Amino acid sequence: MVTMQFTTQEILKAIATLIGGIVIAGLVRVWILKLSRSTKYVWVFNEDTAKLFWRFIVIVSILAALDTLGILEFTIYGAKVSSLIAGILLFYISYLLGKKVQNYWVVKGGAEAQIKAKLFYYTLITLAFFLALNVAGFTGKLTTIVAAAGITGIVLGFSAQTVISNLISGIFMYFDKPLEIGDPIEVAGYSGVVHDIRIFSTRIRTWDGLLVRIPNEKLFNSEIKNLAKYPARRVDVVVGISYKDDVDKAVEIIRKTLDEIPYVLAEPEPTIFVEELGDSSVNLAIRAWAPSEKWFDVRIEILKKVKKALDEAGIEIPFPQHVNWFAEELKVKIE
Repeated sequence: MVTMQFTTQEILKAIATLIGGIVIAGLVRVWILKLSRSTKYVWVFNEDTAKLFWRFIVIVSILAALDTLGILEFTIYGAKVSSLIAGILLFYISYLLGKKVQNYWVVKGGAEAQIKAKLFYYTLITLAFFLALNVAGFTGKLTTIVAAAGITGIVLGFSAQTVISNLISGIFMYFDKPLEIGDPIEVAGYSGVVHDIRIFSTRIRTWDGLLVRIPNEKLFNSEIKNLAKYPARRVDVVVGISYKDDVDKAVEIIRKTLDEIPYVLAEPEPTIFVEELGDSSVNLAIRAWAPSEKWFDVRIEILKKVKKALDEAGIEIPFPQHVNWFAEELKVKIE
């Protein structure tokens, strides 16, 4: 059985270390709480962050005090136990802090903050990992680890080009911002609402309720139609009237009908004009602007109410008509 004897100087130094750590932890906690009431970065400086830092500093001071007494002198794989515990603790605290900041950011910032929160989380975890290795006493071995990781990365890179490409495309899309969560879009042959944007892929909920996962590389290299990027969107409708009806009268009826539809914008002003002299009808083009979120509803209202108004005015919307000519007269036998 090994007995340990401590000198008075070692005990006093350990006590001073512990007390100093507790005092510093308390001051840091008070500073963070005070800062949380005045800063706009409450997703970082808040009560949860203050508690995490307080616990971290107190535990580190306890480890430092025990290390001063020589209790944690033995090593594991060449690293002191106290340093190893501190490194693990640093990484764990960083993980908790990253998770809390990520969740808080998403809740306070809305759906569009998800990519930003995820980038912050993964960056923090990566930095914390290498810093924890340094604190644990693997500084001398860190270069070897990084070199081995680099060689491994080159080998894996050839077999994981798609994954890396999706990651880089996801980062580029964050800065380019072609779409946000909740936007109705058309991309890669699919149409629907953006459900989620992740580091490697984007998920779209189609209009018929299906969930489509599109890799970010494919999404980034595709033509994206964002149907709600701007506040207003144009509704295009074509209505055919018969050749015998008065075009000016039909245009006036359609214009009055558009004025009665609430979400048809007065500016830009709706336009109605003859677009084409078709095979069996005079085709009138209707172009009206509506709020982007009401585009589909406005289109339905225009089709329904224009049809009803033209019917009430006695203006015919003709069926396709074809006239067949024969080179010789046809003889028809009637029984």
